[in-house]
Amino acid sequence: MFDLRPAGYVIGMLIIMLGVTMLVPLAVDIGYGNDHGQAFLISAFITCITGAVIALATENTARAGLNIQQTFFLTTGVWVVLPLFGALPFVFGATNATYTDAFFEAMSGLTTTGATVFTGLDDLPPGLLLWRGLLQWFGGIGVVVVAMVFLPVLRVGGMQIFRTEGFDTFGKILPRAAEISKSISIIYVTLTALCSFAYISAGMDGFDALVHGMTTIATGGFANYDNSFGSLGAGPEYVACVFMVLAALPFVRYVQFVAGSAKPLFYDSQIRAFILLILFVVTTLTVWRYLFVTGSPEFAFRKALFNGISILTGTGFASDNYMKWGGFPISLFFLIGLIGGCAGSTACSIKIFRYQLLFASIKAQIQRIHSPNGIFQPRYERRTVSEDVISSVMAFFVLFMVTLAVLAIALGMTGLDAVTAISGAAAAIANIGPGLGPEIGPSGNYAGINNTAKWLIAAGMLVGRLELMAVYVMFTATFWRG
Repeated sequence: MFDLRPAGYVIGMLIIMLGVTMLVPLAVDIGYGNDHGQAFLISAFITCITGAVIALATENTARAGLNIQQTFFLTTGVWVVLPLFGALPFVFGATNATYTDAFFEAMSGLTTTGATVFTGLDDLPPGLLLWRGLLQWFGGIGVVVVAMVFLPVLRVGGMQIFRTEGFDTFGKILPRAAEISKSISIIYVTLTALCSFAYISAGMDGFDALVHGMTTIATGGFANYDNSFGSLGAGPEYVACVFMVLAALPFVRYVQFVAGSAKPLFYDSQIRAFILLILFVVTTLTVWRYLFVTGSPEFAFRKALFNGISILTGTGFASDNYMKWGGFPISLFFLIGLIGGCAGSTACSIKIFRYQLLFASIKAQIQRIHSPNGIFQPRYERRTVSEDVISSVMAFFVLFMVTLAVLAIALGMTGLDAVTAISGAAAAIANIGPGLGPEIGPSGNYAGINNTAKWLIAAGMLVGRLELMAVYVMFTATFWRG
């Protein structure tokens, strides 16, 4: 059994930080003159006390470095523990939610999934709406740090190919995390501020612009209204499209750009493939919607652009009920949701680079069949890719599909229909948010599904957000034997 205390100290400190953050929506509710702030006061007290107890019990190991096992434990533990406390304001607050619903909402927020169980969002106190936005905003920056620091070191899903990308430091994991976090935090806050100001310029009020700015850059999808972007107008939709794309690009490229190296941002093969995919999806959906669904050319383009980018990046905003667009768009939405954005971004799902490596491997295999005596190696960014990376990517694809199938079957066993079970499983593991069908589709939410299904979907969100293997390794006996 290895020592859990170094990871426990970090988790304890993060719990305290979460509790302190609860004072922000408390202040907002006080400023708006409502009495809902006590929910955040109680929640902050419980959270801070618990975090302090954990941190104090493990502080004698605070200076110790993290080994690989402790890093796995920390990576998974943070996303398991923080939703437990992030759920408290929903339990004590105006939603009067059961703990199952509250945990589902908190997990959806911190994993930037965007699936919600709450209705009547238009009438919720501003503090709770801000709290939903903050959960996603913190989850978004946490995802970038994990993708750039922990997953490459842990060799999860082929992420080791980015191990030295942009940051050539090989110190201990936590100092390196602090260094990278500082760099990306500046970019993250700047993008959020720019997005919020753009929303204000497009006609949103300041509070809506702030919350939607946070959830857009996090590619999370929590909105302040039951109708999401359906009634916000053309301006906010176009603004959201721009910043959803920016948030789905590798953040390391922004850091390099600010440092004076613009070339990687414009020559990254991931980014080029992602932009080409957006052009294909939007063009196809625009033509389809204009020909087979009512609306002007601009309206068809805007709805195709917004909803296509939202699903592709895993944001999960909706401005139209695309379930009424016909069978082809529904199938396309399902498929692009399993692609996602770029590695090292706040976007989710399988990621562009894994498909590129998959196709490179297939190409090399075909060449070997044609020329058995030749030597053909998969290449990425004009570099030969090691067998270790290819094996990790293949394992990820297989594990993703197996997990999707198992979760869909489990959801079906709880009583959900086939469309809801399969799309709900995909939406959870790919962290998209909305599924398909009248219940969990773009015009519905997850409120009506049973509690067992909610816990299963919440588990799917966690597994998908941490790239599967980082969670599954915790269930092996060899991991705990150390």
